[in-house]
Amino acid sequence: MERKLQLTAIIEREGDGFVALCPEVDIASQGRTVEEARANLTEALQLFFETADPAEISTRLHSDVFVTRIEVAVG
Repeated sequence: MERKLQLTAIIEREGDGFVALCPEVDIASQGRTVEEARANLTEALQLFFETADPAEISTRLHSDVFVTRIEVAVG
Protein backbone atom coordinates (compact mmCIF):
# COMPACT_ATOMS: atom_id res chain seq x y z
CA MET A 1 0.00 0.00 0.00
CA GLU A 2 1.34 3.41 -0.96
CA ARG A 3 1.94 5.83 1.90
CA LYS A 4 1.69 9.59 1.38
CA LEU A 5 3.68 12.21 3.28
CA GLN A 6 2.86 15.88 3.69
CA LEU A 7 6.18 17.69 3.25
CA THR A 8 7.21 21.33 3.29
CA ALA A 9 8.33 23.21 0.19
CA ILE A 10 10.10 26.52 0.71
CA ILE A 11 10.42 28.38 -2.58
CA GLU A 12 12.42 31.55 -3.05
CA ARG A 13 13.57 33.64 -5.95
CA GLU A 14 17.21 33.22 -6.91
CA GLY A 15 18.41 35.31 -9.83
CA ASP A 16 16.09 34.78 -12.80
CA GLY A 17 14.54 31.62 -11.37
CA PHE A 18 13.35 29.95 -8.20
CA VAL A 19 14.84 27.44 -5.78
CA ALA A 20 12.61 24.98 -3.93
CA LEU A 21 13.76 23.26 -0.73
CA CYS A 22 12.20 20.48 1.29
CA PRO A 23 13.70 20.87 4.78
CA GLU A 24 12.38 17.52 6.06
CA VAL A 25 14.91 15.64 3.90
CA ASP A 26 17.18 18.52 2.79
CA ILE A 27 16.46 18.09 -0.91
CA ALA A 28 16.33 21.04 -3.29
CA SER A 29 15.51 21.71 -6.91
CA GLN A 30 14.99 24.74 -9.13
CA GLY A 31 12.92 26.07 -11.99
CA ARG A 32 12.19 29.13 -14.09
CA THR A 33 8.84 29.69 -12.33
CA VAL A 34 7.43 28.89 -8.89
CA GLU A 35 5.30 26.17 -10.43
CA GLU A 36 8.25 24.62 -12.26
CA ALA A 37 10.44 24.72 -9.14
CA ARG A 38 7.66 23.04 -7.15
CA ALA A 39 7.13 20.35 -9.80
CA ASN A 40 10.88 19.70 -10.04
CA LEU A 41 11.11 19.40 -6.25
CA THR A 42 8.21 16.93 -6.25
CA GLU A 43 10.00 14.85 -8.88
CA ALA A 44 13.29 14.96 -6.94
CA LEU A 45 11.50 13.85 -3.77
CA GLN A 46 9.74 11.00 -5.55
CA LEU A 47 13.04 9.80 -6.99
CA PHE A 48 14.68 10.01 -3.56
CA PHE A 49 11.96 7.95 -1.87
CA GLU A 50 11.95 5.41 -4.71
CA THR A 51 15.71 4.84 -4.73
CA ALA A 52 17.07 5.64 -1.26
CA ASP A 53 17.85 2.93 1.23
CA PRO A 54 15.28 2.80 4.07
CA ALA A 55 18.05 3.53 6.58
CA GLU A 56 18.98 6.72 4.72
CA ILE A 57 15.34 7.80 4.58
CA SER A 58 15.01 7.18 8.31
CA THR A 59 18.18 9.19 9.03
CA ARG A 60 17.27 12.14 6.80
CA LEU A 61 13.53 12.43 7.40
CA HIS A 62 12.79 15.03 10.06
CA SER A 63 9.19 14.94 11.25
CA ASP A 64 9.23 18.13 13.33
CA VAL A 65 9.83 21.02 10.95
CA PHE A 66 8.31 24.40 11.78
CA VAL A 67 8.20 27.33 9.37
CA THR A 68 7.56 30.70 10.96
CA ARG A 69 8.52 34.33 10.58
CA ILE A 70 10.58 36.25 13.13
CA GLU A 71 11.40 39.93 13.52
CA VAL A 72 14.95 41.17 14.12
CA ALA A 73 16.43 44.65 14.34
CA VAL A 74 18.78 45.50 11.47
CA GLY A 75 21.30 48.30 11.61
